[in-house]
Amino acid sequence: MTKLNADIQKATDHLANIDADWAGLITHVGVCSFEPKLEREPYEALIRAVAYQQLHAKAGDAILNKFILLFNPLETSQTNLSKFPSPAQVLAADLADLRACGFSGRKIETLKGIAEGALSGLVPSHEKASAMADEDLIQQLITLKGIGRWTVEMLLMFNLARLDILPADDFGIVEGYRRLKKLDAAPKRKEIAEIGNAWSPYRTIASWYLWRVPK
Repeated sequence: MTKLNADIQKATDHLANIDADWAGLITHVGVCSFEPKLEREPYEALIRAVAYQQLHAKAGDAILNKFILLFNPLETSQTNLSKFPSPAQVLAADLADLRACGFSGRKIETLKGIAEGALSGLVPSHEKASAMADEDLIQQLITLKGIGRWTVEMLLMFNLARLDILPADDFGIVEGYRRLKKLDAAPKRKEIAEIGNAWSPYRTIASWYLWRVPK
């Protein structure tokens, strides 16, 4: 068993012991299959996150695939998924080509900013990001135009495997908690943050389960 798998098991046990609602949710959903993409650089993770902002997964998939194919036109989509464009390529890309992928003008501006940040060091390497505290990385990256706290929290969870992240602004999480507890209204940001203290130090895994509360 890997350390991550062992930590996930500890997290599951911790959450199941909170109350009957959590125990029932974990039994219903089953084993947590949280699988962070540790091989991705923060630059790539942020670009991918922008592709999915305010879109359903299928729409984000289509945009991202077109984006990667733009820089690897002779490759098949299946092959070139591993050949992510470099920051220099993104900066040199024609605006019309990026629009044709499905990016809005605002998102293109964000993509260019991320690419510039990767070259300047504002967007750190995976190695440097791994050594940074959660809040330090959040505060550094939200200086990028178009990058908010939620986007960096996704990076922390799914690319750096931080296990104690609670995206308190995430609709799926607060709505999942509302359904879990059969509340009339979903809690506000401050409320969910306070409630989530009971899930620490495994708030990432709690979030994973809350995204899966049955409707």
